[in-house]
Amino acid sequence: MEITKQYQLERLIKEWGFMPFFKNGIEGFSIEELTPPELLFGDDFEKGPWQWKGPIIANWESAYGKFFGKKAGYISLEWLPDFMNWRRSQLPLTAFDDDARRIHEVLVEHESLLSKRLKVESGFTLSRRRKTFNPDDPAAAIVNKRNGTAFDSLIAQLQMGTHVCIADFEYQVSRTGETYGWGVARYCTPEAMYPDLFPIAPHVEGRTPEESRQLIIEHIRHLFPDAMLKQIEKLI
Repeated sequence: MEITKQYQLERLIKEWGFMPFFKNGIEGFSIEELTPPELLFGDDFEKGPWQWKGPIIANWESAYGKFFGKKAGYISLEWLPDFMNWRRSQLPLTAFDDDARRIHEVLVEHESLLSKRLKVESGFTLSRRRKTFNPDDPAAAIVNKRNGTAFDSLIAQLQMGTHVCIADFEYQVSRTGETYGWGVARYCTPEAMYPDLFPIAPHVEGRTPEESRQLIIEHIRHLFPDAMLKQIEKLI
């Protein structure tokens, strides 16, 4: 099996339900392993999987974000409710610190924001001095010695908890009207992105988080019978 066209990747996401972008311990279970190396990060906007992310998200059949070990991947909308049912039980918003919850609150308020705008609106700055979030003055900037790293880590954690997903990638445009660069992520909450899936409960038929987890494990075992249980558990 080899991915060379966007429709092939979309078909595989729908068939498998879960599609990590990078290698993850389960052999063959990643876009990276199924795509010719020269195509994976091709420079041509139409050329490879890295450039197909926005168009695939726009087809409204799968969610995209850092869902697998803080690395990117897709989850089909068929499996997203069960995945969220499990992940949110393990990483509820109450388990996050004030800075992370502030990012989530801002995103809920605005529905979607580009990465840089979300960072600033959440109180982070580009400064490298050190302060922390002040709940009594939420509009005040969070000045952090490791500001970029801190924000990136928090937004990745929120995606791992399925509280945040990526709605699109927006590219810079040259004077000739051509897009260039890697694309800037536009973040969104799943509730705003996929309102028809909520509330979650009816879509998982009242399953407990553990029952959702077992369904996902059985599904991945069916796809990759040679995968060890601990590899699947680590992934999900």
